[in-house]
Amino acid sequence: MTAAEFNECVDLYADNLYRFILKNVRDEDKARDIVQDTYEKLWLKVSEVQSTNAKSYMFTTAYRTMIDKIRRDKKQGDMTEANLNSISHSSQYSDLKEVLNEGLAKLPEIQRTVLLLRDYEGYNYAEIGEITSLNESQVKVYIFRARAFLKNYIGALHNVI
Repeated sequence: MTAAEFNECVDLYADNLYRFILKNVRDEDKARDIVQDTYEKLWLKVSEVQSTNAKSYMFTTAYRTMIDKIRRDKKQGDMTEANLNSISHSSQYSDLKEVLNEGLAKLPEIQRTVLLLRDYEGYNYAEIGEITSLNESQVKVYIFRARAFLKNYIGALHNVI
C-alpha cells in the first residue's frame, strides 16, 4: 500500500471506524484513541497490507485494540462519578434512540459488536467472522440473540412512546 492509498483509507473509513468504536465504548476520547492507534498500526504495516484488504484490517485491528483497552480498564476500575441518568428512574421514554442505546449497552460485548457490524456498518456474516475471529454460524447466533434481547427489551412500540 502506498502513502496515497493509506491517506485514501483514512478519508474513506475514519468516520465508520470511529462510529463503530464509539457505539461500543461510549466514550469519545477512548474511541478517538483507539482509532488513532488503529491507523498507527496500519501505518507501521503499510508495506504488508494491500489496499483492497485495508478496511477489513482496520476494523479487525480496531476491534482487538478496543478489547485490549476494555480489559485494561476493567483491571484499573472506573473512578469517575456516577452518571445521574443511570441511577435516576423514569417510567416513560420519549426517545426511541435513547431506549435502543440503553438496550445495546445491556448486551454482552460480543453480541453488541457483531450486531453493530451487521446492522450499522453493513458487513456480511463472513466479514464479521473474520473481524471477530468467529465462524459464520457463531456470528449468526450472536446476532439472533442480540436482536431477540433488543426486541424483548424494547417491547411493543406503544410501551416505549
